[in-house]
Amino acid sequence: MTEALLRMAGISKTFPGVRALDGVDLEVGAGEIHALLGENGAGKSTLLKILAGAQAPDSGTIEFGGETVSFASPHAAQLLGIVTIYQEFTLAPNMTIAENVFIGREPGPGPFVNWRQMAAETRAITERIGLDAKPGAFVRDLSVAEQQMVEIARALSMKSRLIIMDEPTSALSHAEVEKLYRIVRSLKADGISVIFVTHRLEEGM
Repeated sequence: MTEALLRMAGISKTFPGVRALDGVDLEVGAGEIHALLGENGAGKSTLLKILAGAQAPDSGTIEFGGETVSFASPHAAQLLGIVTIYQEFTLAPNMTIAENVFIGREPGPGPFVNWRQMAAETRAITERIGLDAKPGAFVRDLSVAEQQMVEIARALSMKSRLIIMDEPTSALSHAEVEKLYRIVRSLKADGISVIFVTHRLEEGM
């Protein structure tokens, strides 16, 4: 049996007039890929936001790495190694790939940025996932699939243990989807868990 990295038990959430989640359980092992399937309005995004620290559950518990946790913010979840890549990217288009990957965490002494180190570390991550663009390329000049890879690179730079991808194939071509699948399988091989959120049944097969 794979050791459980994440356990969510009895997660419930109610909004005015809507019961979004009702006693949901979810368990993800270390180095596992899970598809979270459901039609629009099924509660996938709500569960995702709770796990990401963007919303608090009304009831239920979350264990991560064998410890009970509670996230006051997405930053708190990221510090534990839970990173979410939303359908709407959070990249800064007028900044470079390297700047986006390490935004707010730039290497260097004090207020100074070690640009050479940042470029080298970015290149190591982008080569790992097969992104050919140079670290100094501007995000605005990248395709949607390449921008998604920058999001994945940023997640890896945070030493992620669990990456949540929200509808990651919605704007990709068939060839780009296949490349994304290869990246996800490589993450699994490296021991990183992935939750793949989708409303397309065939993507969970």
